[in-house]
Amino acid sequence: MSSMGESAAKFFDACETGRGWDACQHYCHPDATFSAQAGALEGVDTVEAYTEWMKGIFTPVPDADYELRSFAVDEGRSNVSAYAVFTGTHTGDGGPVPPTGKRVSADYVYVMQFDGDRIRHMTKIWNDAASLKQLGWM
Repeated sequence: MSSMGESAAKFFDACETGRGWDACQHYCHPDATFSAQAGALEGVDTVEAYTEWMKGIFTPVPDADYELRSFAVDEGRSNVSAYAVFTGTHTGDGGPVPPTGKRVSADYVYVMQFDGDRIRHMTKIWNDAASLKQLGWM
């Protein structure tokens, strides 16, 4: 795997296991930007903020996990795409409502744009409304 692919894989796992910016920053430019067309992520515009948001998910959803289903490196366009399924159950405090005991299974994609061997920008493609509904949060 290319160094871009290796960095993306390590970043993806660190982010998706809730290790936050401390573990993710090694694979990103310090000012890496973030975008998503998801209301739950409104105002999150840096990769640092997103990795901390993901870290926070592990409070209301302590069994959060992911299954990586596809991983593609596009050297010509300097990006890596990862498709996965996020799962977890709302059993912990900290969500918008008391623990519901409901489970989520949500498809999502990360597209990580590289500048050199580090992420410069990341886009998350995710239907947040479907996820929040499954968890009983809306």
